[in-house]
Amino acid sequence: MLNQTLLETIKTTLQKSKVEKLAAIASTDGFSVKDLIDLSFYHDQQIGFRAAWILENVFVNHQQKFLPHALYFLEQFPKQNNLSALRHYVKILALMTKRNASIEMKNIIADYDTDHLVELVFAWLIDEKIPVAIKSHCLNILANLNVKHNWIKEELLQTMDFLVDKESIGFFAKVKQIRKQLAVSS
Repeated sequence: MLNQTLLETIKTTLQKSKVEKLAAIASTDGFSVKDLIDLSFYHDQQIGFRAAWILENVFVNHQQKFLPHALYFLEQFPKQNNLSALRHYVKILALMTKRNASIEMKNIIADYDTDHLVELVFAWLIDEKIPVAIKSHCLNILANLNVKHNWIKEELLQTMDFLVDKESIGFFAKVKQIRKQLAVSS
């Protein structure tokens, strides 16, 4: 059942300040992180995007409220096909898998079977229809998960070599950063 109050609130255009306020409300008991995840799949893609944007802000600014729903997020992650919402989803996953993630988050990722997520993120990375901003976060996710799946490094290096001439200059800069990260982790 959709949270109707939340749905009505995000039907209108949001500015960053309102997104931050809604994330703060979500961190109390106004509505749950699960509600935001569910709404990010709403048939109106603008509403889905707004819900995902608020969800990202909850993760960044109120992570303790996100943690109980992290597994639900990971289960829903592969189902996200709204590219605007997906940009926030991949950013959240990139943050969840970072080396400096919280101990609780590291434990969730360590215990979770991430194989299917890695396959999916690799598929998005080579998909020509996926925007470069999403691919940039995909690079981070894969480099971060290299610690858990040591086979990723070689595959990622080859994939980046293949893509570097096909993508934007911004992508090239991200590839340089990821190469450094992979070199440090070996």
